[in-house]
Amino acid sequence: MKLITFAGPPSVGKTSVILRLIEVLRRDDKKAGVIKFDCLTTFDRQIYEQDDIPVQIGLSGKFCPDHFYISNIEEGVSWGKSQGFDYLITESAGLCNRCSPYIEGILAVCVIDCLSGIRTPRKIGPMVKFADVIVVTKGDIISQAEREVFLYNVYQANPKAQIIFVNGITGQGTFMLKKCIAKIEDIDNLTGKKLRFTSPAAVCSYCTDEMRIGEKYQLGMTKKMEFR
Repeated sequence: MKLITFAGPPSVGKTSVILRLIEVLRRDDKKAGVIKFDCLTTFDRQIYEQDDIPVQIGLSGKFCPDHFYISNIEEGVSWGKSQGFDYLITESAGLCNRCSPYIEGILAVCVIDCLSGIRTPRKIGPMVKFADVIVVTKGDIISQAEREVFLYNVYQANPKAQIIFVNGITGQGTFMLKKCIAKIEDIDNLTGKKLRFTSPAAVCSYCTDEMRIGEKYQLGMTKKMEFR
């Protein structure tokens, strides 16, 4: 079974790209399943089930979604193998540009959209910088000049990644994405593998339900600004 991680900011079209990708995989008689990780709620179960795609939903609640992902991905791989999938696709919550639950040796795909601003690729951080493939969506909505400037900023953020424009509605560009994932190796488990980048620090009093404001309530790992 091949494992692929999809990340990206909210509302960039991750789910649409995954749906179009699975359509292409099915033409080759490949079986794919999805694990959707989110925070409080998601309506993607109905979307995947409408297309008869096996899906599991993981909601992190008050926990950091990346920590939640890392703590559950091994069990997710076991589920995928038990279902006989050729491909298991995980979709992250994508709430924090600092986050990137990418694993060494596992294909990492970051989805960003052209409408987010031409400088956005340089702002996203590890989610873009450590991706193997960067999928750019909504490129048909802006001008050719704007696409070129956006693409330049993507290259500046990650010059090593393969960049693919994909239309989440028509599926244009999905064939190129399929060619990328066809090259990856099967995995048996994730035991002993490492993350490509550290997860956000998350050990402070506010992580453990503290709600009061004030320095005396700020225990554990905190970070202060320097006001000038």
